[in-house]
Amino acid sequence: MISIRARMAATASSFIFAALSTMPALAAEPVAPDAALDGGGLREIVVTAQKRPENLQATPISISVMGSDDLTNRHVTSLVDLGDGAIPSLKIAPFYSRNSALIVNIRGIGVLSDGNQPARDQGVGVYIDGVYLGRAQGLGTALFDIENIEVLKGPQGTLFGRNTEGGAVNIVTKKPTGELHMNATGGIGNFGMYKGEVHLDLPSFNNIALKIDGVVAHRNPLVKNPLAGAEGFNQYDKRGLHVEALWKPSSDFSADYSFDISKDESTSLYLNMIRPGTNVLADAATVQPDRVRTANVGVTQLPSVGRVHGHRLTLEWDTAPELTLKSITSYRKLEQSQFDNGSAATAMSTPASALNPATGFTGFQFARASLAGFWQNQWSQEIQAIGDIGRVKFVAGALYYRERVRDNAQAYNTNMFTNAEGSAYTILSLDPAAQRIDRSSHVTTKSIGAFGQATWTPDILDDAVHLTGGLRWTKDSKHGALEIVNGALPVDRNGVAGEIGLDASWSRVDPMVNLSIDLTKDVHVYGKWSTGYKSGGANSRSQEYDPFNPESVSIFEIGAKTEFFDNHARFNIAAYAGTYKNIQVDFSRPYETGGVRQTRTTLSTVNAPGKGGLHGVEAELTVNPLEGLTLSAAYSYQYVRIPATVNPYPNALGVISTVAVPIYQTYTPKHSASGSIDYELPFNGFTIRAHLDGNYDGGFYSNATDPVYVGPDNAANIYQPRTEKAFIVNGRLAIADVDMGSMDARMSFALWARNLFNEQHLFYKSLSPTSGLSGFFNEPRTFGGEINLRF
Repeated sequence: MISIRARMAATASSFIFAALSTMPALAAEPVAPDAALDGGGLREIVVTAQKRPENLQATPISISVMGSDDLTNRHVTSLVDLGDGAIPSLKIAPFYSRNSALIVNIRGIGVLSDGNQPARDQGVGVYIDGVYLGRAQGLGTALFDIENIEVLKGPQGTLFGRNTEGGAVNIVTKKPTGELHMNATGGIGNFGMYKGEVHLDLPSFNNIALKIDGVVAHRNPLVKNPLAGAEGFNQYDKRGLHVEALWKPSSDFSADYSFDISKDESTSLYLNMIRPGTNVLADAATVQPDRVRTANVGVTQLPSVGRVHGHRLTLEWDTAPELTLKSITSYRKLEQSQFDNGSAATAMSTPASALNPATGFTGFQFARASLAGFWQNQWSQEIQAIGDIGRVKFVAGALYYRERVRDNAQAYNTNMFTNAEGSAYTILSLDPAAQRIDRSSHVTTKSIGAFGQATWTPDILDDAVHLTGGLRWTKDSKHGALEIVNGALPVDRNGVAGEIGLDASWSRVDPMVNLSIDLTKDVHVYGKWSTGYKSGGANSRSQEYDPFNPESVSIFEIGAKTEFFDNHARFNIAAYAGTYKNIQVDFSRPYETGGVRQTRTTLSTVNAPGKGGLHGVEAELTVNPLEGLTLSAAYSYQYVRIPATVNPYPNALGVISTVAVPIYQTYTPKHSASGSIDYELPFNGFTIRAHLDGNYDGGFYSNATDPVYVGPDNAANIYQPRTEKAFIVNGRLAIADVDMGSMDARMSFALWARNLFNEQHLFYKSLSPTSGLSGFFNEPRTFGGEINLRF
């Protein structure tokens, strides 16, 4: 038996070092500085990926973890700040120019285009303390005292359910301790930035521990608006309050109630005109190929305002030493307005045929503002049973989820040229309340599911083999209606005007099988097969509101998790490959010309034919080479192929094409990497802490189809551009844990910087033959200082 184990360990070691020698870069889940113990190596990282606390290294799936100190080092205010690539296989970006709605991808799976609609979902589930957040809107709000952010990669359909085909982002907050503690931070920075946090733990009373968290964050616009009294571009104000009470009347029962409320006000990003197209430019339409500090034209601009509040009640009862019953009940409500007038700089052009030779640009309206409203509430109930029976560890449960969502949108021009050259303009006094509703819809979604997963450790090879099987059944239904399209009742395929209903349901079974082997106490290998899916729905930007089916992913994954050098180094690697089916693809089509409706396009969604494919590699390395020093690196290679798809809708001339057009997976860099250096040097009465991280991605597509595609290798094709390669460096230097002499109080002083070297790249590109190339630049260097007091 020993010789078999030894041979297995040697084989694994050979595999690991071969991977090390052939990887173009190495990767590690970003690990907080406190991952290094004084002289004792790396700390154990505890995750809840399988519904119970487990050692990261013994959990046989690919996971990246960011701890609270790591978030502090990177000056992360909300999830959008992770868009710099801190976790390579996780991509977070604002939807178009709106910081109030986020795109979330893992392994390139989950988002192809606009998922911010009532009857459409994203493919990565975001959870806070076990509660699924159903909408991409509201994710830009402030974070409350985070313990860990766990990024669970690949399909998580068995334990986490619907809309986790790409994986899940599992956010775990710090719980009340029942002891008096305070952790308060205040800081300022450039662009008028300030931030304040207070986390207060109160002494327990009658077995009730209470914790209060308050956060506030502000930043002035990164691009100024020349219009006096109007908001600038890419600014924010965030406010949040969180109260949690933990009641433990006995050692085997607890009731954890949490309430949070937040308000997020942010403005749209500024869209630069990088290169003009064939349109005639107004004189005010300056080309801006670099990041700017002031917009070239003043426009009406309002903040997008998001208000979120929620309740959660978690009950845990240890009914026996081997069985825990758990209930998670939650209600959340979201209201989000989205005001976007960031594209004025690129809209000051028109075809020559549209200009009157005598009056030119006089009377030409531009600066199209998009005002969208979004209202959602959700209720969920999950029951879990977590236990052990002999050599079997299991988790089983059931979930009910219901959400109601409605939206509407308006679009109108806020500016008008007053001279032929297009150099002078005026602001149109257009009250949003007086504008027509261009589109609106509503939907009620219900989902029920039951799941079970069990891990069996047979009595062989010194309990080194673990076989896990899991299964989840889910049924989704969506009932709603498309109410308005382009300012009028929609028209169905029979030519009848009126609301078009949605009444669709789907059911799924998602299995998982995992075989893991402990080659030694520090070397673990596994092979896993799992599936997941993104729910079907309908596109509220469409004309006929046709339902589309769920898309699904099936992935085989192999991996190794290792520790060596006497627990001073940790190396994890995973490789995966699979199929991608029924991928939800968007196509634009003209609505109609003339009549009471404007000539505008609508956006419809179809399922791509056949199977797509995906594969990738993820590796993680963390090293503690000497006391106080932690080095981390992370690398991800990901490739997604989507079948070419025929646009089923007629163009402006009423012609339906038969050409299958290439589809690009968006927001998915093929190569991405991240690395960090953390150093801690203790002195008498204080400690110096230094952090530096660098984050790279190789560019990606931000739109799914080519601007013009006639056929393979046709000279008339105009291909979609990739975004630029990026390398962002962040840093922090702190004098920490200064002894204040009473109540064990400690003071820390820190300087921080994001995008330290002021690197510039376009993270979004849009190309049109007539309008030219436009794009959004990444944020410039921001920096500041903070003071922290804790006791």
